[in-house]
Amino acid sequence: MCRIIEISIDDSALPPPTPEIEQERKVAIFDLLEDNHFCLKRGKTEEERYKLLLAIREKRLVFDVTTEADDPAAEFHLSLAPFRQVVKDYFQICESYFEAVKRLPPAQIEAIDMARRGIHNEGARVLQERLEDKADLDTDTARRLFTLICVLHFGG
Repeated sequence: MCRIIEISIDDSALPPPTPEIEQERKVAIFDLLEDNHFCLKRGKTEEERYKLLLAIREKRLVFDVTTEADDPAAEFHLSLAPFRQVVKDYFQICESYFEAVKRLPPAQIEAIDMARRGIHNEGARVLQERLEDKADLDTDTARRLFTLICVLHFGG
């Protein structure tokens, strides 16, 4: 199966992430590397393994993909515009969720968490659409990559 075996985030131009964002990033990277499906459309085989660098350059989301042997495989530059609203909504609902955990009963926390997952799924869907002619990725991989895009988009 085609997969990402290593992921890096170029956040050198961003402020340091908050502890919550850093934790989200670590979990997303760990989960992504444990289980993902990512195949370039021009892939030679169904067994390719990739290294991925995510960055924002010149106000565009960059996917820099290399092979396991560090040979260039693909580079995608995507507009951030389709992601802006869903990323903003996701961060707002995450803030509500983190606050709710501190002071609200479980039923209200669960309702906010369901909304958070819904927005997260929407972000994953947008990412899959944007990569449709470039790469195949499953929903879980798209969700984890969306988390990393959020980290990059908002910085810290």
